Amino acid sequence: MDRKLRVATTGTGYFSQFHYRAWRRLADQGRVELVAICNRTQSSAVEFSERYGVQSVFSDFETMLEQTKPDLVDIITPPSTHPGFVTMAVDRGIAAICQKPFTPSLQEANSLVDHIDRNSGTVVIHENFRFQPWYEKLAELIASGAIGEPYQATFKLRPGDGQGAQAYLDRQPYFQQMERFLVHETAIHLIDTLRYLFGEMSAVYAELVKLNPVIAGEDAGIILFDFANGRRAIFDGNRLVDHKAGNRRLTMGEMCIEGSNGTLILDGDGAIQLRAHGSNEWQEVAYEWNNEDFGGDCVYRVQRHVVDHLQRGTMLVNSAREYLTNLRIEEAIYQSSMSGAKVNLNLTSA
Repeated sequence: MDRKLRVATTGTGYFSQFHYRAWRRLADQGRVELVAICNRTQSSAVEFSERYGVQSVFSDFETMLEQTKPDLVDIITPPSTHPGFVTMAVDRGIAAICQKPFTPSLQEANSLVDHIDRNSGTVVIHENFRFQPWYEKLAELIASGAIGEPYQATFKLRPGDGQGAQAYLDRQPYFQQMERFLVHETAIHLIDTLRYLFGEMSAVYAELVKLNPVIAGEDAGIILFDFANGRRAIFDGNRLVDHKAGNRRLTMGEMCIEGSNGTLILDGDGAIQLRAHGSNEWQEVAYEWNNEDFGGDCVYRVQRHVVDHLQRGTMLVNSAREYLTNLRIEEAIYQSSMSGAKVNLNLTSA
């Protein structure tokens, strides 16, 4: 039987509820033990500890690490706190899961990853879109040759939550103050997912705009991705408009993947359809997935993935070092939008 991992957490914001519910499920399975929670506002930490069965409550992150000595810490706090919290964990030999955005800037991410590597640390970025079950199924279909040679893909991001003066305030109000928003906070998910589905990128071209005047950053834009294998993809994002879905935050939009032998479509309800080249008939692709919490239970799937690695030595994806590639692509997108020119990527030598 696997030894239980002692898990500590920090942060009690909106999205943290999905983390805590996933940890509780893993605790119920006998795989982890929730030993501590830290939050600047202690009353919030107490409430979460009672709700999710966490043993101890702290208001200081370093004190929590020193007194509880966990095997793994889950950092669910704003990006400005990440460099300090990750460093404290790494310096004590504690593995960490860190929410995205990883750091406020690429420069800080590079410096932090160098520190992680020098100390042989284990830090995983909580990048959950690639763990959404529809993308795992699409990857399986592409690998099986269901559409032949993939040519191109389009993802239309349409959550419909960005209109008016109250945009984002009911859920994640800090979105309004982010100077870099659509790409840094949201499209980064699709950068990682597109690399997962189609391979390494070679160039990007982007046009980004701000439509809602009450926010600081961009909230709409189009990004063209070139891949080293000749494939291409388009990210067409607009947070003000929506798409047809029972829950518009389930997939956040729709994807179309076209290849030599057919086309795949992902809709807003997580359904996948396949149409063979030359046919006018769509066939629904059957697959099983769990419609729980956020994005097809992807938060639980990320955390289970990390637990599997630490307990059983399985392969790990989205380590901090690996995640730097996503951040370099993000930076190139902003450079392209500012310059109006395509930016070539040289990821192999990065």
